[in-house]
Amino acid sequence: MRRILFTKPDGGVTVVYPVINTTEISAGFTETDAEQRAWDSLPVDAINPMFVDASVIPTDRTFRNAWEHGGDSVTQSITKAKAIAHDKRREARSAEFAPLDIKATIPSEAVAAEAARALIRTKYATMQAEIDADTTITALTARIVALEK
Repeated sequence: MRRILFTKPDGGVTVVYPVINTTEISAGFTETDAEQRAWDSLPVDAINPMFVDASVIPTDRTFRNAWEHGGDSVTQSITKAKAIAHDKRREARSAEFAPLDIKATIPSEAVAAEAARALIRTKYATMQAEIDADTTITALTARIVALEK
């Protein structure tokens, strides 16, 4: 069954999956009926809605919020994907810093905690430069997958 693709006013992309339940099948409800019902239910502020083949919808959702609706396809904005990657990098850095933030307040552990924090800062500064230098979604995806392990 085809999907409906449209851009929201905030720039995000929405994919609508028309559905048929088993009761409707027995009542003679068709895919065309389901698609029309879905079309009729689109929000009034949907920008450039269109039916597309399911194959144009990316299966990797790592950078779902970087999707852009371009004609009858979905592309991924490298600029938006980098912003998402940086957010994930910041989250990971914060998680690594959390236990050291407490240790840094304990006089007997403060020096060691600050040394460990310096290593973390260097690690994530390097990662920031690598994300900025990436030129493909594939490279960014690999970096985020490695970060989330």
